[in-house]
Amino acid sequence: MPLLATRPRHLRALVLGDLALDVALAPSRPLQRGTDVPGAVRLHQGGSAANTARWLARLGTRTTLVCAVGRDGAGRALVAALRADGVLVRAVRPAGAPTARIGMLVDPATGERSFVADRGAADLLRPADLEAAWFRNVRVLHLPAYSLLGIPLGAAGRAAVVRARAAGAQVSMDLASSGPLLAGGRAAAHALAREVAPDLLFTNQAEAAAFLGQADPARLLDFAPVAVVKRGAGGATLMIRGPGGATAPGVRLEVATRPFAAADTTGAGDAFDAGFLASWLAAGGATTPVVLRRAVVAGHRAAARQVGSRRPELALG
Repeated sequence: MPLLATRPRHLRALVLGDLALDVALAPSRPLQRGTDVPGAVRLHQGGSAANTARWLARLGTRTTLVCAVGRDGAGRALVAALRADGVLVRAVRPAGAPTARIGMLVDPATGERSFVADRGAADLLRPADLEAAWFRNVRVLHLPAYSLLGIPLGAAGRAAVVRARAAGAQVSMDLASSGPLLAGGRAAAHALAREVAPDLLFTNQAEAAAFLGQADPARLLDFAPVAVVKRGAGGATLMIRGPGGATAPGVRLEVATRPFAAADTTGAGDAFDAGFLASWLAAGGATTPVVLRRAVVAGHRAAARQVGSRRPELALG
């Protein structure tokens, strides 16, 4: 797929986290116990962090992905595919651990996915693996929640936040998946979000409700000055903290976007984050409603491109 760059390449983003081999199972009809059904089995580049990095690069942002992969053919193929999309990959290769593999079952009726995660090398990035040079001139560090949870990956993610802040960068965080995030309980998840203190917080409706323990996402502003709740084809809710803090009246916008059909929603949320960040960076990182609303629309556009195009098969040879 050709690059979709429309913005200046000097804008710099660093994404830290997983680069994985996606094994996608897409049955053409519902599964039947004890027998087989027709469908497709495909290998793709995956990983939430890698998906966001790829789309940032495609949209014209100079992007670095910091990750850990195995010393195997899958790891080499995944790194090569990302570099072909213009991402600068800083891959650590710990000995004895395979590249992460994610089994994905795509529901034939709704396009929603269920996952089986074998994270392998992805969780083995260490704080000591980070190099100061990677953070120079970075405008934003983006972290899916996965990058703050593994061992020692979580420690590397938190160390990256410290380095990014010291370099003058802002931080964005995506809650990513409620299961891993809430495995230690809601209080622990809240403490983690407060420790990261992101400037931008991304989530979807289900993740926000699970994280907060309530349907109204307004309390996301306790954790970040700007929060975006992705609603798929329904657009997004954009919330901006008031000048008096989280308890002060702020701005809440329901941003409607053009609906799109999705047979497979894989990577849509990651692409949304990239589209939002690319637009926001191009506007100088301003947090005005006009700039942020435009960024929401850009995020939705990137997500639509992700689900509207066939995911390329990963060549392992």
